[in-house]
Amino acid sequence: MKPARFAYQRAATTEHVLEALHRSGGEARVIAGGQSLVPMLNMRLARPALLVDIMHVAALSHVDDDGARLIIGAGVRQRDLEMRHDTAARQPLLAMALPWLGHVQTRSRGTVCGSIAHADPSAELPLVLTALRGEVHLRSRRRARRLPAEAFFTGMMVTARAEDELIEAVSVPAVRPGTGYAFREISRRHGDFAIAAFAAVADEKELRLAIGGVAETPKARVLPTDQGLDDALDTFAWNLEARDDLHASARYRRELVRRIGREVVLAAIRDREARALKEAT
Repeated sequence: MKPARFAYQRAATTEHVLEALHRSGGEARVIAGGQSLVPMLNMRLARPALLVDIMHVAALSHVDDDGARLIIGAGVRQRDLEMRHDTAARQPLLAMALPWLGHVQTRSRGTVCGSIAHADPSAELPLVLTALRGEVHLRSRRRARRLPAEAFFTGMMVTARAEDELIEAVSVPAVRPGTGYAFREISRRHGDFAIAAFAAVADEKELRLAIGGVAETPKARVLPTDQGLDDALDTFAWNLEARDDLHASARYRRELVRRIGREVVLAAIRDREARALKEAT
């Protein structure tokens, strides 16, 4: 199929983007890498009156590091972040997940913020943003605001972004001493969307596990590290409102949470211990 007719605007500045979104009355869509939006246009699942291309806006193409967090602009491609020399050192969980996003060809076009905007519950980047307690930076002509990931993702491919808002960037905390990370994904083939995906963060105060691909949004819980872990995982799996689809049943997904979730949180604890030992020497 071919997309429905639309106008196209190549924005030169962030202000141009915001003005176009403001004037469109909700009929505009932002296009960056286009890996999710273009198929939706071709299938006529999306019928915007205007496409606003942001990939020539220099202000949106940077990864900034303020010491406490990485701020990833809306124009940063997934492959560029993956190949950045300090991504693994500054945020290991992000580096663990990036190779699982589709294939090299799609990562070379797709953007980090584009995946967040699409909000597929099986996608890796929404999961990582949730696990790390990252934030989505939203901006319109009227205001700028930041939302925690868990407040931003409101349903399957549904977010809290207003029609006139641009996802200007996302931010994740940089690595902290004494913190361990682990990531694992179960899918039919490498590059497919996850049947279930797991991201864990373990520090001296808490153990946090996030699950993607099971419910309508990524979900995270703080779990005990003692003998109560199995019971906590069982409760987490039951409360996820797992879904059936052609790839897996809800029951199978819950069982993955119980079994693979346990392996991932233990891997994060081991990673924390290894990092602490390295920091001490």
